[in-house]
Order: sequence, then C-alpha cells, then structure tokens
Amino acid sequence: MFIEEVLAKRYKAVLENDPESLKSLYDLNSVNGLYAYEHQKKKIKYLQEWTAKQGVTFTGIDFRVTLRRVAKKSGGYGVNFSVFTVYSYSYNDNPRVINRFKMGTYHSMDIIETGENRIIRREWYTDPFADSMNDALLNNEDLRKIITEGKPRDFSGLSQRRKDAVAYADKYCGGSLDPSEGFLYNKKYKNYNYSGGDCTNFASQVLYEGGKFRMNGAWGYFKEGTGAWVNADAFKSYLLYSGRASTLAYGTYPQVLKASYLLQPGDIIAYCKKGKAVHIAVVTGADSKGYALVNCHNADRFKVPWDLGWSDKGITFRLIRVHY
Repeated sequence: MFIEEVLAKRYKAVLENDPESLKSLYDLNSVNGLYAYEHQKKKIKYLQEWTAKQGVTFTGIDFRVTLRRVAKKSGGYGVNFSVFTVYSYSYNDNPRVINRFKMGTYHSMDIIETGENRIIRREWYTDPFADSMNDALLNNEDLRKIITEGKPRDFSGLSQRRKDAVAYADKYCGGSLDPSEGFLYNKKYKNYNYSGGDCTNFASQVLYEGGKFRMNGAWGYFKEGTGAWVNADAFKSYLLYSGRASTLAYGTYPQVLKASYLLQPGDIIAYCKKGKAVHIAVVTGADSKGYALVNCHNADRFKVPWDLGWSDKGITFRLIRVHY
C-alpha cells in the first residue's frame, strides 16, 4: 500500500537523518506538496536535536496504519487514516536497555497519479512535534548530564488512587493507538479533538474516573464539560486554587528539568505559552533513567518523554503535584 511505503521511508529517513530521500514522495511543484515535504524535513531535524539533547539514539520505529476513508478525487485519491507508531530508544551510555513509547496521529492526504507513480499533493495531521520545529532546541552538556545521570525510579509505593488514575490513563489514552492492545477513548465523554482539543477532558477523566476526585459545579461533566473540565488554563487554575494540587516547579525547560524527577505517576504537567496553559498531560511513569513519561490526547501519547514535542523556546512548564 502506498501509504505504508511512504511511512516506512519517512521513519527510515528519521533513523538515518536523511530528509533528501523523501523528496520523490511529494509534488514539490505545488504549494501544499512542498509544505508537506518541508514539514517532514523539519521533523527530522527536530528529532535529531532532541536525541542529542537527551543523550539517546532511536533504535527502531514501527508503525501500523488504519484506513478510515478513501475517496476518488481529480487525478487521484483523498485518504483519511490513522497511524499507530512505536518509537524505541536507548541511552548512549547504556545501549542494551531499550525504552519504548507510542504515539497515534490522524491524517488527511491527497494522492495524485503521475504515470506509473503516485505522489503526495497535500497532507494534514496534528503532528505531536509541531510546537517544537521552528526553533533550535535547547541543548547543552549541562542538560544532557542531568538526564544521563538519572537513575531508574521505584513507584511500587504509590497510593491506590494514583495507581487507578494511571490505569485509566493507560487504557483510554488513544483512539488511534493499537486496538489489539485495548487502547480507546471512553465513549461516555465527548471527544473534543475536533473542537479545540481533548487533552484536558482526558486529564479530568483520569482524576475523576481513576483518581476518584468528586465533581462539583466548577469542575464536572454534565453532558458537556465545564470550563475547568475541558479548558487547559482553567483546569490548571482550578487544581491549584481548589487545593487539590500544588505547583512543584514553573519555568523554562532548564529551570524545571531537575524538579521533573520529583513527578510521580498521576501528577500533571501544564504546557504554557505566554504564561497560559495550552496543553495538559498526565504523568504515567519513567524510563530507564528516571525521565518522566506522559499520556495525553490530541495527538495520542502513551508513555512519551514529557518534553518531546514541547521543546520550543516560548514554552514554559508547570509541574503540578496532585493531592490524591
């Protein structure tokens, strides 16, 4: 299938740092085709910078495509599909230990036929790395030393409410993730991905369904979610001002990196632009160096390093300790 061939070449280009190999996949004579290629080129650059900052190497990228809709269009086809991707990485000072995280994305692609070949004229998807691809990544030896000197963390002493919150976050973190593993969205709740984003709705569900926090007039779901239930900044403010949570640290990535090792599964990270929270993720574990991992919606994430896709210079982070 053409889409699988495209994705295989893309991920190979990431592993080999070879964006030039992707040019033949796109209609570079069209504005949208050129944009789609340039986007992939930026993504490869970002991932190379992130792995250098992290002191890791991607050891493999596996994927699975689910076709959702195919429609005949002038000169080709319009295709909607989702992609479930598993990234494997190891720390450069301990290559035998493999860490994995999973992401899910929804795509809309226009494919045209040129003789015996097919090329991409347009593609749109909510890229989990999009917020980080326009600025050089913060990367220095001090940051890398903090990360690579990290140790495995023991979460065996978590409270039952935290364990239940993480179990809910793991089960319902992705409608685009591998259905054979049971990933899905909870159909009791509206999916807000197409009307502003579902990340906060998901985090609220984690605290209510898993963490057993009670709803109230300010924070609740009554056929629709209240502002504090679905809006990232309102959710952050509600947690802090209600006393249900407190701030562990706030600032830029270098300012909060050390404090991030204090995060426990069930805690919250708010990603902020100009001081306002624009995205929410739930901490669900840590990798082999103790680096915090998160689950969230929008671009569906499962056990993803907490800053991946959010390394832009304009981003600040609020690390939130939830009081279970």
